[in-house]
Amino acid sequence: MSDVSVVIPNYNGISFLETCLRSVLKQTGVSVEIIVVDNGSSDGSQEYIREHFKECILVALDKNYGFCRAVNEGIRRASGPYVILLNNDTEVQPDFASALLWALREDERRFSCAAQMLQYKDRELLDNGGDFYCALGWGFARGKGKKSNKCSAAGRIFSSCAGAAIYRKELVEKLGGFDEAHFAYLEDMDLSYRAKLHGYYHWYVPEAKVFHIGSATSGSRHNHFKVVHSAGNNVYLLYKNMPFLQMLLNGPFLLAGFAIKYLFFVRKGLGRDYRQGLLRGFRLCREHPDKRVRFHTNHFWDYVKIQLELWRNILLLIPWL
Repeated sequence: MSDVSVVIPNYNGISFLETCLRSVLKQTGVSVEIIVVDNGSSDGSQEYIREHFKECILVALDKNYGFCRAVNEGIRRASGPYVILLNNDTEVQPDFASALLWALREDERRFSCAAQMLQYKDRELLDNGGDFYCALGWGFARGKGKKSNKCSAAGRIFSSCAGAAIYRKELVEKLGGFDEAHFAYLEDMDLSYRAKLHGYYHWYVPEAKVFHIGSATSGSRHNHFKVVHSAGNNVYLLYKNMPFLQMLLNGPFLLAGFAIKYLFFVRKGLGRDYRQGLLRGFRLCREHPDKRVRFHTNHFWDYVKIQLELWRNILLLIPWL
């Protein structure tokens, strides 16, 4: 059994695989099991892995089921208790896995630990210094585009970005894994939110460094696919994790947040896409009422702590705008 299993979802990412897989194979201080889950690629990815990376486990799906299904398949096949999820368009440093594993083992209440993600082309700039969510209904990557020293201290975050993070396999499975209704985007925020409702927390590990190209599968930072799925998944995330009374409490913030986002995408020429995404989100809510997290009084203080964090994160967002 390896110390940690690294699960890498792939969809037509053959141009990224050599750099990513070779960097994972160079990990020091820990033994790693590499599981590549291919979402029915048509670019020769599966054949390439079989020929050039025989040491990797290839899970070949028959079509593109999305990020969530892919990582769930990989987690199920992992042989050990710790799983690192890693995007295919990345390059990791040799001590990446050991830094994440050490941090997660420090405290049993840590559900996940997130790496410091740096831009691939300009490696002094941050891509993600920890994910946060606020009462406006906005998820944001702290420090994006800023110098890496702006997020050089370890600490609590709202969520771990599943593009480069470690999880306890048993806890992920206990909470039902990544919700495949999301398909892609905000699925990691949803799982992190659910974990927080059960008293766990998430930790940022700046020593674990990852160089990330970004938007390798979707093609750009803002596009139809990403806007539709992100907007819809955000509605679904709130429906699943926030009790009705808490939604009322946050109502003015949420209305303002969605209105500002809509105006932003209108200016980008994507207003129709955003509206389509919201409708998709309401449809997901109707189709999956069983996924809604039941409110339990024994988790009351967890809800209080999350609410205070949602308000505080509005202030945390301001310096990064």
